[in-house]
Amino acid sequence: MMKNFLRSVAAMAIISWSGAVLAEVAVIVHPSAGFDSLTADEISRLFLGKSKSFPNGSPAIPLNQDDGSATRDQFNQAICDKSPSQYKAYWSKLVFTGKGTPPKDSGDDAAVKTLVAGNPKMIGYVDASAVDDSVKVIYKLP
Repeated sequence: MMKNFLRSVAAMAIISWSGAVLAEVAVIVHPSAGFDSLTADEISRLFLGKSKSFPNGSPAIPLNQDDGSATRDQFNQAICDKSPSQYKAYWSKLVFTGKGTPPKDSGDDAAVKTLVAGNPKMIGYVDASAVDDSVKVIYKLP
């Protein structure tokens, strides 16, 4: 009975800890973007190379956070429906066949926010706590 209790406590601790790790992720664009929101599917299409422009027709340049970032992993799982290894394999295949170039790895929250704030063509994602009025939030991961 004590073993079951300890297993239950351990399982609860793991579940609550894993939930605490997930931060709120905000997808951001330049404040002058001519739209206020995109759907998860539209964002996914940009980050998977299936679309090269925003729905309003202006060119889009997606920016990833650096490989290994928890924010990147959370974004790729929620938006692109891919684990880190699936995302790498997806882009490796497209690069190898000459059918695409992955979004540039652009650093952490601060670096991505600075790049997006300076270029109306860029779209990126950051921890929601990093957002300020230099960028516009167009989507938040549920």
